[in-house]
Amino acid sequence: MSTVKFDEGRLMQVLVAPIVSEKATMVAEKSNAVTFKVLQDATKFEIKAAVELMFKVEVKGVSVVNTKGKTKRFGKSVGRRDNVRKAYVTLKPGQELNLSGEAA
Repeated sequence: MSTVKFDEGRLMQVLVAPIVSEKATMVAEKSNAVTFKVLQDATKFEIKAAVELMFKVEVKGVSVVNTKGKTKRFGKSVGRRDNVRKAYVTLKPGQELNLSGEAA
């Protein structure tokens, strides 16, 4: 599948934001994986290509989770959170991705 070419403009939009939470940090330490919020229609192959393009690292695998948005009340009105698609990107041994902005 590495011979498939993706549109570079599309790949720049696939990764919406890194997820920095307690769970994401534990996963990063345990299995050398980084968590991203991605577009709803992004495929695993696009996510892999986007991470390799933007961060210049080798990706071992990608796992994807779809989380449905909750219905929440704000006083009298009822609102709804957006659906979220998360990607857990596992890096190959020896590869490192630093999202904290600290100089290594």
